[in-house]
Amino acid sequence: MEFIFDEMQSKIQNKDFFTGTSNWGESKNWFYKDLKVHFRVTGEESNTPIVLIHGFGASCDHWRNNAEVFASAGFRIYGIDLIGFGKSEQDLKGKKIYLNNQFWANQLASFIDEIVNIERNEKVILIGNSLGALTSITTLLQRPELIKTIIAAPLPEPVSVNPIKIVLPNWIRSINSFLIKVFFNLLPLKPLINLISRTELITFALQSAYFSSISNDKLLKRIVTVPARRSNASKALRSMCVGMSTRANYAKGPSILEKIKNLPNRPPILLIWGNQDKLIPIFLAKKLIKLHPWLKLSVIDNAGHCLHDELPNHFNQIVLKWLENLKTSK
Repeated sequence: MEFIFDEMQSKIQNKDFFTGTSNWGESKNWFYKDLKVHFRVTGEESNTPIVLIHGFGASCDHWRNNAEVFASAGFRIYGIDLIGFGKSEQDLKGKKIYLNNQFWANQLASFIDEIVNIERNEKVILIGNSLGALTSITTLLQRPELIKTIIAAPLPEPVSVNPIKIVLPNWIRSINSFLIKVFFNLLPLKPLINLISRTELITFALQSAYFSSISNDKLLKRIVTVPARRSNASKALRSMCVGMSTRANYAKGPSILEKIKNLPNRPPILLIWGNQDKLIPIFLAKKLIKLHPWLKLSVIDNAGHCLHDELPNHFNQIVLKWLENLKTSK
């Protein structure tokens, strides 16, 4: 099933909730494996919980145009900064930790157990942008009993769409892993981050994730550049680069979806895609749902990779309609 919304043709009657600030809700901290995790929360405590999970380079502040809308619709909203991003820990304190979607999924599951507490409320709704969506489906595979539904906007790693079948010998994988670690340890990430975050290169980098111009969006640039200028940002990025590059195939998106497909009582998953997404083109989304027809796809016209932030009114309407339909279909 596919829903198509056209920004130019639809007449949105809802209030524009853009406030010009990223400081939604109440800012709090929690610790996971002795690492500080920052999160935001808003909405009535007794309401159905939604956890918002940001994409690469972003933070819970990136949900500036969505969180309060969902809270006003009757949900309890949590936005989490994954380890290495936003105001969460970037210095791994000498621990041999490589950041990847499995690590973040464990972080997210612990957050749901300890902070969201589904024993007190209903199962959780996960809404993730890009890397946040990958983290969401990884969490579903690990802890399906926690999750009511996932909205992936969009879902990364459908590059091959089909799971990778090639199994390399362990010695080749070990050499490959060693070379990746050497490369990223030698790469001068700190000066590169400083160059990008302190020059107009940041505008160029951000524009690749948006269809409309973001040249005058100073708040968006602050959301991304402030964490990038923290003293340990390069350490976190190095850990991510190694962690994501050395994962086994079973930890990648296509393989995860294959396993989710066979879960008993599999929760529904909605994909939301911008038809102008330059990072993960829409044809890959359409190929993905042909392979997995149990997934649902909603397409937003004139939107890029960060469609929740670029066209929030459309995005919020689609999410709320999906959640309302789930409620009435019980």
